[in-house]
Amino acid sequence: MPDQPNLKLQVAPQASGRDRILEAAYELFSAYGIRAVGIDTVIAEAGVAKMTLYRNFASKDELALAFLELREERWTRGWLQREVLARASNPADRLLAIFDVFGEWFARDDFEGCSFVNALLEFDDPEHPVRKASVRHLANIRRFLCDQADAAGIEDPDDFARQWHILMKGSIVAAAEGDEDAARRAQELGRLLLARHEVHEEVPLPR
Repeated sequence: MPDQPNLKLQVAPQASGRDRILEAAYELFSAYGIRAVGIDTVIAEAGVAKMTLYRNFASKDELALAFLELREERWTRGWLQREVLARASNPADRLLAIFDVFGEWFARDDFEGCSFVNALLEFDDPEHPVRKASVRHLANIRRFLCDQADAAGIEDPDDFARQWHILMKGSIVAAAEGDEDAARRAQELGRLLLARHEVHEEVPLPR
């Protein structure tokens, strides 16, 4: 079982007010969304004064942006990409391993979905800074997919990465609906997509 994707930071009692606030926001925004959580709730969870929050974050939007940055650091790079790279060396196997990792994530009681997609749905103004940041963080995930597609020799790695990302996002939504086999189904579609591009998984050597 992989580390919990939203694993709490070990915030020491003497941690700065900013760290306490950001950790509290991370836990609350991950679980409930950004707009559903008020500033007073974050302050109470962090155990700080309201003045401390506004001394570190000029607005709730600024706090949300810091949360999304931390989400990418902790979830995208520190968990998903790390797990995928540890499980496979072949680019096709790495892409498929995403859904192995997702399957374990979806089975957790604390599965909370994708915070970047959730933020897109919460902020529908295309010029809102939180929405623009979510788009940027999702693009960074596609960049990782694009790198794997390029390493696999796919002719148009960007187009492929966008298709693969649709499988990933769709599986997350399906899992949120209660589909216990969402990751397996997406992986099967992924195998078809790889076969269409004549990209093959690594065949284990006989023992």
